[in-house]
Amino acid sequence: MALTDAEGLDGLTIRRLAQHLGVTPMALYWHFKNKDELLDGLADRLWSLVDASVDASAPWPSRLRTLMNSMIEVLRAHPYAAPLMMTTQPDAAQHCFDIMEAALKILGDAGFTPAEGAILCRHGLRTVTTLVVGDPGLKPQLTEEEAEEHLRRKRITMETLSPSRYPCLIAAAGPLTKIDDPEVEFTFGVDLFVAGVEALAARR
Repeated sequence: MALTDAEGLDGLTIRRLAQHLGVTPMALYWHFKNKDELLDGLADRLWSLVDASVDASAPWPSRLRTLMNSMIEVLRAHPYAAPLMMTTQPDAAQHCFDIMEAALKILGDAGFTPAEGAILCRHGLRTVTTLVVGDPGLKPQLTEEEAEEHLRRKRITMETLSPSRYPCLIAAAGPLTKIDDPEVEFTFGVDLFVAGVEALAARR
């Protein structure tokens, strides 16, 4: 995980990991037959870091918010490896079952059927992933200076649009291209999703 965080998924190979650990590649093949198995193990480890032990006595919206925030913490801590959590098959990363079970239990307590809970789980996963991937501070291909320049150019492009045609876009050019406080952004995103689920539950 440390190697992937430092060098990205492309930098993770059996040979490179062996060098990192100071062992021969053959030593690792006793545990992982190939890179695919190594990636599956990494994905399972990432899922195990998400805390599914929410307070059962708390109201279900609070439990849902807690679970989503735990997921965000893991994704933010390991942005390079995080896509594995979305693409690895569940049987190869079985710790995801604990998170899925916890989420479906929460949504069941809110009155949703298993089918409805499954849909909400998928959208909740997309929400937390998009919140993290959309953070300008987590662009691995750009240095900090390059990221700032990219956003500056984007802002200037918006600000120089036709005022008569895009007055609202021009007024929002600054906020659209800069996140002053990522914590506020993450909290708002989770609150927005949970509020939507609460509204759906209230209709029932």
